[in-house]
Amino acid sequence: MNPSDWIDHGTLPPQRLPAGAGDAIAYLADVLGHVVYTRWTLAMIRQRHASLPDAKAARPAVMRVLLDHEAAVEYWDRGRVRTVTVDAAPAAEAVLARVLHTHRRRFRPVPEGGEFVATGEPEREAAALMTLPPPLVEWLARAGRFAAVASATNTLGVGDDAQAAALFLRDRASRSPHTLRAYRTELRRLVTWCEARQLGPLSDLTRHDLLAYRQALRRPAPETVGDTPRRMSEALQSRALAVIASLFRYWTETGYLSANPAAGLVRGGRSRASFAPQRMLPPALLAACDAWVTEAAAGDDPLVTARRRAIWALYRYAGVRLIELVWSDEAQLPKVEVDGHDSWTLHVLGKGSRTRAIPLPAVCVSVLRTYRELRGLPSQPPLLEHAALVHGLKGGSLKGSGLYDEVKAIFVAAAERLANADPEGAARLRQASPHWLRHAYARQMIVDHQVPLPVAQALLGHASVQTTAAYAKTDLSQLRAFVEGAFASHDAPHSVARPRASQRN
Repeated sequence: MNPSDWIDHGTLPPQRLPAGAGDAIAYLADVLGHVVYTRWTLAMIRQRHASLPDAKAARPAVMRVLLDHEAAVEYWDRGRVRTVTVDAAPAAEAVLARVLHTHRRRFRPVPEGGEFVATGEPEREAAALMTLPPPLVEWLARAGRFAAVASATNTLGVGDDAQAAALFLRDRASRSPHTLRAYRTELRRLVTWCEARQLGPLSDLTRHDLLAYRQALRRPAPETVGDTPRRMSEALQSRALAVIASLFRYWTETGYLSANPAAGLVRGGRSRASFAPQRMLPPALLAACDAWVTEAAAGDDPLVTARRRAIWALYRYAGVRLIELVWSDEAQLPKVEVDGHDSWTLHVLGKGSRTRAIPLPAVCVSVLRTYRELRGLPSQPPLLEHAALVHGLKGGSLKGSGLYDEVKAIFVAAAERLANADPEGAARLRQASPHWLRHAYARQMIVDHQVPLPVAQALLGHASVQTTAAYAKTDLSQLRAFVEGAFASHDAPHSVARPRASQRN
């Protein structure tokens, strides 16, 4: 393989890799921030480090091999650094090919013909259209009277609703498969309603049409369950309207629509004010899970155990959403940074593509250090490191389903341990999901430690402080403490003196 036939699309402008395998490996190690393939000898160690004790502290695995062999090889494999003898090491070209395949979203071979062109907007639009089912694309492939197709303000540069809707899904829902599925469902629901009333396309709908759609969502559906008409829940109504309002707002902000007929369709304050999280675990059950993670082994491989503990610690002590620990090549997030005071900060990509910085407590940092060392990474992440925060055992990074399974396995294992002593607690643990840890983090901050709401809002990444404040409604203990403190000086009711008879007259 010729490395120069590969293009790095992570740079602006995209560029070819160096021609030689050694130069290409050095380039990848520089841009990815981790070892790719390095052959070590004692002479190289002496050149790189001031003394052998320094080298032993920095590269213990390499020094162990060099004690009995003339050379050692460090190479990147499935998200971790492996150190072996020269005879046991794979070929450098094979490691290079595997790393390029692992980062195939960033590094791509030159198309046939020897020319390469950076991916442009038409190609991205075509890829985005694949997120919509063909019947929906066919119905949407029109433009209504409010579509500013030929206007210079149409920054999307598309000519029909199908392309505009696909770009909306790409920009607003592509981070999470669950969000993408929910958005597609709401688009189909609105299209089905329009077809039944011979309305459309979507860029032709008026404010009167969308208000009628809102009323239709509130009425029972024609289908019945038994003798009772089935009515859409308020939560589902809110979601349906929020997605449609977001679609029309996106089209208006990007200039595809000349006006926004969905303005004011959703009143978010009321729904946020009524939000009250219920899916929480009491401290005793969280402690049971902590104990299982600390004591139990997840197999013979220490790396598997360390990875599971790191995943648990990040969800437990950072309060992140499930998707926020999934590696993004485009954003190079999530990642951990360490400042000069040895303080660790987790950076994630949250809702609305907003980045968020979360300070990590010492109990989480120690777990991450151990995990990184077992992966062959420096115990403290360097400034320009681009390794995935959580690696996949078969290469690359661990995806959302894998992260979910790891946390779920901890809940199930802790439930089995509690099954006899606390069957109700065990049943609750079996129902739990990773998002319950986010609720627990929020409750511990707001209720247990009375963190100011704006601070908690920033840590949790809530768009509205009303959502953050809802956690205070889940427990009366804080309110009870305030009441008890306010009346602490009134330990016993005071007797009221009865006035004398002369005073009563």
